[in-house]
Amino acid sequence: MRGAVTWLPDAEGTVTDLPVFGSASPMRKVTETVAFDAAWDSSRREKVRELFDGMAADWSSRATPEREASILDALDRGGLAGDTVIELGSGTGLGTGHLIERFDDVIALDLSMEMLRHQPDLVPKVQADASMLPFSDDVADLLVLVNMLLFPAEVDRVVRPGGGLLWINTLGHETPIHLSPEAVVDALPGSWTATAGRAGSGLWAAVQRA
Repeated sequence: MRGAVTWLPDAEGTVTDLPVFGSASPMRKVTETVAFDAAWDSSRREKVRELFDGMAADWSSRATPEREASILDALDRGGLAGDTVIELGSGTGLGTGHLIERFDDVIALDLSMEMLRHQPDLVPKVQADASMLPFSDDVADLLVLVNMLLFPAEVDRVVRPGGGLLWINTLGHETPIHLSPEAVVDALPGSWTATAGRAGSGLWAAVQRA
């Protein structure tokens, strides 16, 4: 049974005519199998790390106002709060700058060291595999994933009772690493609910334990 998701009205200026892009990406299948089949091993990890290491130098050039709009809208309308925030798959910091404006304690984590090297030194940075997070249980009020693979068991482990997950796809259903909000809730262990919305070129889900 798919999780309960309440969709908010689209934000003003939402882009509905997205170019076909991510649905044909090999990362789409990886995203789905990792979330639902736990199909993640050292070989796949190294392939993904090498892929993103190779894109790090010009990754920030992909940022557009339309992509950032989904991040800002998620923070504005998602209703998630807390002090300790861990951004998984932080890349070169597209979302990080917005997070530090709203939360007291932000940590940026990425599998790719090259991505982290190109990220401004705004917060503590951790190079690690999100399938084996180097954090204790119940440590985070909020996990933020912008165009990032979902490892459901680790999300469930590190998010405190009453905490949540902010899932953002900045190119909506055409993001290569994409799951619908309903699929995100369905993949997580236990009982979760979500509020979801669309803004700019993206979509988001603010997910909390039911």
